[in-house]
Amino acid sequence: MTSVSELGYDQLDYNEIVFPHLGIDFHVNPTAFTLFGLDIQWYGLIITTGLILALLFGLRNMKRVGIDPDRATDGIIGGIIGGIIGARAYYVIFNWSEYAGNWKSIFNTREGGLAIYGGVIGAFLVGGIVCKIRKVKLLPMTDICATGFLLGQGIGRWGNFTNQEAFGANTNQIFGMTGGRIQQWISANYPEDVLNPNYPVHPCFLYESVWCLTGFVILAIVLKKYRKFDGENLLLYLVWYGTGRFIIEGLRTDSLMIGTLRVSQVLAAVCAVTGMILLIVMFSRVKRMGNDYKLYCETEESQLLLKSTEKESEVTNHGNNN
Repeated sequence: MTSVSELGYDQLDYNEIVFPHLGIDFHVNPTAFTLFGLDIQWYGLIITTGLILALLFGLRNMKRVGIDPDRATDGIIGGIIGGIIGARAYYVIFNWSEYAGNWKSIFNTREGGLAIYGGVIGAFLVGGIVCKIRKVKLLPMTDICATGFLLGQGIGRWGNFTNQEAFGANTNQIFGMTGGRIQQWISANYPEDVLNPNYPVHPCFLYESVWCLTGFVILAIVLKKYRKFDGENLLLYLVWYGTGRFIIEGLRTDSLMIGTLRVSQVLAAVCAVTGMILLIVMFSRVKRMGNDYKLYCETEESQLLLKSTEKESEVTNHGNNN
């Protein structure tokens, strides 16, 4: 394996990130800018960008699954709030030793410390409750949200890039990366015969970003043209993300652990297997039902709801024009 020094990169600065085999060298300060004395981190900005784009995607496609966008907005906002709280709570619970005795640090997420599984769980719990209150059909809603999740996750993973985290074991492959913060973290946590700071590591954030964005494109196409039953995209999400995360998590060195088990890897396997079983069951059921099965967007209830929404919008616009 070729060391970083042999590839021409010596004594990396703390904020320096390099892909030595590609000859790419970045200097990325995790702090994007300071506003009224508060440091605004790239991590938070990138994750927020992912959330906003996922939200816009969802709102644009609500009518496609037969849902009133106005009612659904409340569910999405609730899901975002629940997702942020869940992501932080999940991370803190499995890293409690870092926060015990310093409860204020629990609320400091500007430098990382969000776990995607907690985010997904929190988003579905809170968003689902709000949808129930607002009388929004849950399964069609999950098809939109699951597809949007992949877009948000694919973009949000680049927050890990700016923080130099979510990396894996040493590698000599072309996309291997390293950085000043990565080297310091490895030196402080691993002996060199296990993980060597002088060699590149797997950019797991990059692998997961590409996997999620590819999945987003696939699920968006399914949503537009090929969806056979409500909830299909949710199950496809579980299979796609679970499979990718199971593989990628096996490369990482900073996984949340319970004993010798990687928590995220176990959950990924459960999600992928459960999603695949339910897909097979649902496809078989829909095939047996034939023309008797209708997507929610094809039902009279949905069509009347959307027509009513369009009429209300026309009346509002007419009143504003007057």
